[in-house]
Amino acid sequence: MKVQYKDKIIERDQPTKISDLLKEEIKNSEHTVLAATLDNEYRNLDYYVKHDAKIDLIDTTSNEGMKVYRRTLLYVVGKAFENLFPNNKMEVNYQLSNSMFCDIKDGEVTDEIIEKLNKEVRRIVKENLPIKQVIMDRKEATNFFEKTKTSKGRLQLDLDNNDVIFMYYCEDYYNYCYGTLANRTGVVKIFEIVKYNDGFLVRYPSQKDPERMPKFVKNKKLAWAIDEYDDIHKILNIERVYKINEAIKEDRIKDIILLAEALHEKKIAKIADNIAKNKKIKMVLIAGPSSSGKTTFAQRLGIQLKLNRIKPVTISVDNYFVEREDTPRDENGDYDFECIEAIDLKLFNEHLTKLLNGEEVEIPEFNFYKGTKEYNGKKLKLEKDEVLVIEGIHCLNDKLTEKIPSEQKYKVYISALTVLNLDRFNRISTTDTRLIRRIVRDHQFRGYSAKETIRTWNKVNEGEKKNIFPFQEEANFIFNTSLIYEIGALKPIVMPLLEEITKEDVEYAEAGRLKNVLKYFEEIPKESVPNNSLLKEFLGGGDFKY
Repeated sequence: MKVQYKDKIIERDQPTKISDLLKEEIKNSEHTVLAATLDNEYRNLDYYVKHDAKIDLIDTTSNEGMKVYRRTLLYVVGKAFENLFPNNKMEVNYQLSNSMFCDIKDGEVTDEIIEKLNKEVRRIVKENLPIKQVIMDRKEATNFFEKTKTSKGRLQLDLDNNDVIFMYYCEDYYNYCYGTLANRTGVVKIFEIVKYNDGFLVRYPSQKDPERMPKFVKNKKLAWAIDEYDDIHKILNIERVYKINEAIKEDRIKDIILLAEALHEKKIAKIADNIAKNKKIKMVLIAGPSSSGKTTFAQRLGIQLKLNRIKPVTISVDNYFVEREDTPRDENGDYDFECIEAIDLKLFNEHLTKLLNGEEVEIPEFNFYKGTKEYNGKKLKLEKDEVLVIEGIHCLNDKLTEKIPSEQKYKVYISALTVLNLDRFNRISTTDTRLIRRIVRDHQFRGYSAKETIRTWNKVNEGEKKNIFPFQEEANFIFNTSLIYEIGALKPIVMPLLEEITKEDVEYAEAGRLKNVLKYFEEIPKESVPNNSLLKEFLGGGDFKY
């Protein structure tokens, strides 16, 4: 058996753990190694290599490395909580500023609980206990779940074709994570558990600086927006995947779709009403990360504004790029079109000021092929009953509209803030939801493969971290574009696209991780999705132009 790691070839006569094959490399790594890819599949370090293969190590400076860190930390916190409070149930809810917000089902979080939990987690980490993966067949798993009466990992048994059931054990604690875990508790040394609102935060380091705890940013508006959606779906009793699946099987999904869409319409109407009440507002600025549904949202908001006797007039920031030779470059020497300096801020503010003063301006059209602004006679003048609607990644950054008084601006941050969980320990990542949306949209409208979309996704995320997320609390309103049923509707399109990615592709590991989540969702025909839904921006066939 020959194993390749970078430019090194390792030979063994019998199956060997990854941790033993690369013992020195793991020990001498600058950053903590948590897992590996084996022939482009994510693997635990205790995985036995049985044939010729290529291995890459995953440490805390990588995107997947931090995901493994978070999962492992939450697993350890779950163990500590069950050790201390076996009669209570801990629930993992959502991510918030390098933290995961958790609470106790039907219980109060006290300072004493937080103190005990911190102490117990530190003990478990210090003892560096092994985390072992146990494999069961369906009969063994059925007996296990009947005997333990647990819901942890039970979703695996709901799939008729799931012949292999996994559980992770650490001493006598068991749980399941829908992704790779580290093989020992000692790797999650950097953490903090703090009381927050009616629950607590499990805090962890960032990918950018994995050796220390980052400063906590409260993000009160974002937390409120997520909490509101979470509460609504708990009241409707559809906060878990199996509840959605039950509704599909029992032909009740139409009601859930209508409720989800009605919630969107109600929130969009509220934004329009807020704008109409304030006569000083002459500009609506919309920003959000990729695949949030900004285009459909802007058009649906426009309809609600018209009902309030306000006419929306759109301006595209993309027409105000600086000339190509003036475009800033990134650290690799490539043009950085996403930084705010790539926008001709002086001209943009000059035109905005003139429009708000009732003057007429000639709007440029940017020729991306030539890399220059062109003037083709497109003139614009803002009437008294009109407001500007501007959508772009920098719209929450006051630098974009620095010459415009704040009282004339209304800022909206939109994102797909997922509140649906697989179970009480495993949440569905907001970033994964947007990635699934983007894979579908790129295939439908841009001719890109899933492999191409996954390949560029990390770079997209990096741009969002720099240009969008730091300004989200500047918004007057945060609109959650997620739909509780959407993954079921996207699955019939995205699953075959992910299946096209082969084991020879680097993106195979990430595709496999997404498929492992998607397989638990029953499919929803796209015909069930209303034509004015934000989801049609990705599925196609909607009422709006994209």
